[in-house]
Amino acid sequence: MIDLGISKLALIGAVALIVIGPEKLPKVARTVGTLLGKAQRYVSDVKAEVNRSMELDELRKMKDSVESAARDVESSVTAGASDFEKSWADATAGLDGSALSSSGADGWPASDGGTSPSYKRPKKNWRLRQTAMPQWYKARAGVRTRAQSGAARVARYRPRSITGNR
Repeated sequence: MIDLGISKLALIGAVALIVIGPEKLPKVARTVGTLLGKAQRYVSDVKAEVNRSMELDELRKMKDSVESAARDVESSVTAGASDFEKSWADATAGLDGSALSSSGADGWPASDGGTSPSYKRPKKNWRLRQTAMPQWYKARAGVRTRAQSGAARVARYRPRSITGNR
C-alpha cells in the first residue's frame, strides 16, 4: 500500500488547494470520499463472494465424502445382513415342523407341557413411570424430598422437653 504520513497528506492538501481552488475543494473532497467508499464496498463484496464460493466448494467436497462414507456403510451393512441371513438359514435348516405342533392357535408355544415355557405378561405397565408424583402432593403428604444428615434428622424429630431447656 501507499505509505501516507501526515506530512505527505499536508503536501497533497496544499497542492490541491492551489490547483483546484478554495471554492471547489470541499465538493471535490466529498466526491473523492464517496468514490473511495464505493471502491472499498466493492472490494469487500468481491472478497465476500470469493469466500462464499470457497466455502461452497468445501461444503460440496464434504458432502461428497459423507455420501461416499454412507454408501460404504450401506454396502457393508447389506453384506453383513446377507451373511446373517445365510448363517440363519444354515442354523435353522435342521429344524423340523415338530415345534410348530406344540404351538397354540395364536402362534405362541402352548403352556400344556411343551418344551419351552410360555410367555407371561407382566402385571404392571412397564411403560408408565411408577414414581412420578407431583411436587405439590409430596409437600402436602409430607414426603421427604431433600436428604438430611443423621444429626439434622435427630435434631428435627427430638421431642421437646417440658421445662423448655434444650
